[in-house]
Amino acid sequence: MTVVSTKKAIEFFEAKLEFTTGPVELKGMIERGEDINIIDVRHVEDYTKGHIPGAVSLPREHWNTFAGLSRDKSNIIYCYSQVCHLAASAAKYFSENDYPVMELEGGFEQWQNHDFTVES
Repeated sequence: MTVVSTKKAIEFFEAKLEFTTGPVELKGMIERGEDINIIDVRHVEDYTKGHIPGAVSLPREHWNTFAGLSRDKSNIIYCYSQVCHLAASAAKYFSENDYPVMELEGGFEQWQNHDFTVES
């Protein structure tokens, strides 16, 4: 059995805390009126069926427009689920273009699993 490096673990979890958030935390941010952007990178048809309140639709084919993103506040990016890497890909791309981002862990699926409000 390999012993895990505590130094690497600290670096990993510090980054995780800085660049990800969960649905409960996001709901709290929304309720407190925090100045954030919520960006839905799923297909527009899925966004139309239901999305997190206040989220802006920015599907992959429009990422290069950066529509709805802000350089002055955190942009919280989400896709379908924990196993969907669309949000991580978007977050990487937006970060490369100087937009501050966080990823919503569990995506829209976890938001719904908590029975939080959904707009359509």
